[in-house]
Amino acid sequence: MIRTAPALTLLVMIGPIAAGLVGTILPALGWLPVLGGETLSLEVFRALFAEPGLKVSVWLSFSVGLGSTLVAFILVVGFVAAAGETALFRLASRLISPLLSVPHVTLAIGLAFLIAPSGWAARLISPWATGWERPPDLLIVQDPHGLSLAAGLILKETPFLFLMLLAALDSLPVRQTVAAARSMGYAPMTAWFKAVLPQVYPRLRLPIFAVLAFATSTVDMAILLGPTTPAPLAVRVVQWLGDPDLGRRFVGSAGAVLQALLALSAITTWIVGERLIAMAGRRWIRAGGRGESESLVRRAFSTAMGAVCLLAVLSLAALVAWSVAGPWRFPDALPDRLAIEGWRRDGGSLIDAAFASASVALASTAVAIVLVVACLEGETRSGRTPGRSADWLLYVPLIVPQVAFLFGVQVLLVVARLDGHWVAVVWSHLIFVLPYVFLSLAGPWRRFDTRYVAVARSLGRSPASVLFSVTLPMLARPVLTAAAVGVAVSTALYLPTLFAGAGRLETLTTEAVSRAAGGDRRVIAAYGILQIALPLAAFMLAGLLSRRLSRPR
Repeated sequence: MIRTAPALTLLVMIGPIAAGLVGTILPALGWLPVLGGETLSLEVFRALFAEPGLKVSVWLSFSVGLGSTLVAFILVVGFVAAAGETALFRLASRLISPLLSVPHVTLAIGLAFLIAPSGWAARLISPWATGWERPPDLLIVQDPHGLSLAAGLILKETPFLFLMLLAALDSLPVRQTVAAARSMGYAPMTAWFKAVLPQVYPRLRLPIFAVLAFATSTVDMAILLGPTTPAPLAVRVVQWLGDPDLGRRFVGSAGAVLQALLALSAITTWIVGERLIAMAGRRWIRAGGRGESESLVRRAFSTAMGAVCLLAVLSLAALVAWSVAGPWRFPDALPDRLAIEGWRRDGGSLIDAAFASASVALASTAVAIVLVVACLEGETRSGRTPGRSADWLLYVPLIVPQVAFLFGVQVLLVVARLDGHWVAVVWSHLIFVLPYVFLSLAGPWRRFDTRYVAVARSLGRSPASVLFSVTLPMLARPVLTAAAVGVAVSTALYLPTLFAGAGRLETLTTEAVSRAAGGDRRVIAAYGILQIALPLAAFMLAGLLSRRLSRPR
């Protein structure tokens, strides 16, 4: 098992993506015999380009994805440079991790409840500040420019990039580097940008590419917050692939290929931009400017990060408020009374969806933990650590847009008569859970002092006995934390459940998105709360078990 674990992990993680891309590209070229397509041609792409509003959909996906990623990156880098080693920085560090575990669908629903014309924000300032006695006729959520979608993406991308930046900074002597630059007369932010950023940015490139791919191809957040006439490209691709007219599957496949090219073009644009900025940055560094008045800029970045955190917290608060709201007339700031009507009305569906989400999350996470532990134990025994290419392989499921290959995976599942089965959904979730579990556990495992292993082996213990009696107990906290991360990732997955489940397996995420189209806010909020509850329970359980397992025995 230990020897074959790396190959098996790559097969489980990369194999479906490669097969899915083939299964998407061939129908895009007109070849899908079961639907009558038996010749290769470009007619499908001609039909795709004839779709009304396609250029607007492509531009929406590209501009919103690239713009939100750029804003989140500038915000994170600027805040760390401005507020490093301050109380505000430590507060943000503690707050960002819980926000990261919130599923993006939950955050999008909460944001919609907050900023909608009849949302909580309008209620809090009405009528005393606005004069509104009824909701204003404003198009805020699902605006035609995708601004609300961009705001939701920034709220979700900022915690991720912040956490990735902190992880990258852990391996650098940041304090000493900044102190050395300060001793030469550089202002704090200038010192950080000139001395630290060039060292840490290469470690952020892959996470940035993953964020770009997600932002340009998101479906669930785009359904909840994005425009509808026309919708972003990824949403339209899903609509074409789910059309009752089976012939539209060909157009959907071509759209999926276009979505992959769109994500690639966004990444290429970012690379070109970073090269140009690097050239200008080198001249700026050589110019030797020390930086002068930074107080205004530092306050601006600190305020912006505080606003992002506050907006996220208020979005979750709005979700909680609606989940227990009774009658709530506009412009009342609070409901007339508390009630659990939403929970009572859909109690059975909520329980079924929660059970389905939990079972899939636990199963996919358990398999991922076994594979990742086997791979890392193999590294320990061989004494070899994979190079940079292994990181690229880990990020493949995160960089390739889900919609670009999941239809091909669905075709394979149909051929194997597995579509709609629980096992198929677990397998599709495993593709995305594996990278996150590996990235969460690899650092602590590789920093583990192997002298403990050597001592145990010198006492006659077998490698397997050392793994279970020494290594795993001592690494119980990071292993359980990685498992909680896996549960959080699985709980948030929408498209893999939609395609592999064929609409037969209803999870909290799929139900929340489907009901958000026109359902009762109380019911939608109840689904959102349960979406938060599952990852939160996983992290709490991981903390309790790790303390128990880490005690000396």
